[in-house]
Amino acid sequence: MDKIEESGALRRAPSQKRSQERVERMLQAATALIEEAGSDAMRMGEVAERAGVSIGSLYQYFPDKGAIVRTLAERYNAEGRACIADGLAGVRDMDGLLAAFGGLIDTYYGIFLAEPVMRDIWSGTQADKALRDIDLRDSRANGALLAEAWQRVAPGASNEDIARKAFLIMSLGEATMRLAISVERAEGDALVADYKAMALREIEAVG
Repeated sequence: MDKIEESGALRRAPSQKRSQERVERMLQAATALIEEAGSDAMRMGEVAERAGVSIGSLYQYFPDKGAIVRTLAERYNAEGRACIADGLAGVRDMDGLLAAFGGLIDTYYGIFLAEPVMRDIWSGTQADKALRDIDLRDSRANGALLAEAWQRVAPGASNEDIARKAFLIMSLGEATMRLAISVERAEGDALVADYKAMALREIEAVG
C-alpha cells in the first residue's frame, strides 16, 4: 500500500511520507515474520531489526505486538470491505445478488487459504478482546454493505429484517471461514459450501 491509514491500534499516526514509509516497513517486516513462524513467536526486536529501524522507533508507533496484529487485521478488513462493496455495487436483481454474493464467498475463502497472516490473525480472535471488537465492527460494516444491495432487489421486504439477517449472515460467514481453516481441507471445503447454500437460500427467501 502507498499510504498508512490512521488506525486505533497505532500509538500515533504517521503524518509525513518518510514516517509513513517507516511504518510500512515495520508492518511488512511483521507480516514476513508471521508468515514464517506465526504471531505468537514474533518479537518486537525482530520486527525492528528486519524493518531496519530502532526498537525505540518501533515503540513510537506500536506499544506492543498486539497493536501490530490489530493494525494488520484492520488492514485486511478494509481490503475485504472494498472487495465486498465492489462485488455488490452492480447488483440490480435477485439473481444478480445471489451470483455476486456466492462469488464473494468463494473469493473470501480463497483469500483465507492463500494468506497465512490472515489465518494466523483470525485464528486468535476469540482469545483477544480487541480483535473480537474489530471483528464485530467488521461484521456490522460488511452486513450493512450486503443489506444495502439486498434492499435494492427486495424493496417490499422489511429493511430492519434485512439489516439483521445481513449482519448475521456476515458474522456466520467469518466464523465459517475460521472453522474451515482449522480442519482438514476437504471438510473445510464442504463447510464453506454448506454455509454458502444456507446463506443464499436465506437471501432468496426474503427476496
